[in-house]
Amino acid sequence: MNNQLKGLIYFYMVDIRHSLKVFWIILLSILMVSIAFGYYIKAIDGGMMTFSLTGPIYIYCSIVAFISVREYIPFAIKMGATRKNIFISIGIFFLLLSAVKAIVASLLQELVLFLITRIGIDGFYFLHLAHFIDDTWYIRIGMDIMTIFFAMSFMFMLGLIFYRYGFFGGGITLGIVGVMFLFGIATGWIVDFIAEIISHLDMLFFIQLFAVGIFFYFLSFFILKRMTIVKMR
Repeated sequence: MNNQLKGLIYFYMVDIRHSLKVFWIILLSILMVSIAFGYYIKAIDGGMMTFSLTGPIYIYCSIVAFISVREYIPFAIKMGATRKNIFISIGIFFLLLSAVKAIVASLLQELVLFLITRIGIDGFYFLHLAHFIDDTWYIRIGMDIMTIFFAMSFMFMLGLIFYRYGFFGGGITLGIVGVMFLFGIATGWIVDFIAEIISHLDMLFFIQLFAVGIFFYFLSFFILKRMTIVKMR
């Protein structure tokens, strides 16, 4: 790995450090409140409380990918980085962020479940798609890495479209996606498709999702290589 790639990846990691701290402080605070609330409703009427660590992580990483277009690419171009190195470095950054987030989330879930079991809280549960397959820590990590990378690749591609072609181009893209989605709902194939996925959910689906994410990311290079520091309105 050349020095320019290392410098770019280091810049991305340093830049995201503050938002990561804020994100985890907020998420952990909500988690603690949820655990306390779960203990309360369990003691009162035998109810239960559920919480999702991965939902907020997916949203956070998607936002990071979208804003990375206007935050990272113009700066890297000004610093003289080649489009190829920018493309490779952002891809590595996405994979690293996906892996770190997935590992931390899975370990945190295991730690919280261990602690609340020790103190006698049994009305609190984590929500995760791994429940449909095999809810083990390595399955969760694999699923999360592939899902996060897909989400980041899609949002990065969308961010490039907005940056390169302005609100007009981005609006047309979102409009086409919206029309296709509404058409799918009206004809029923989206509902059938989702039902089919849920009923036959396995790791193959997430591997395919990851492959689509890689395709989106490689496709984004054709927009990235024509980008300048001038943002379209």
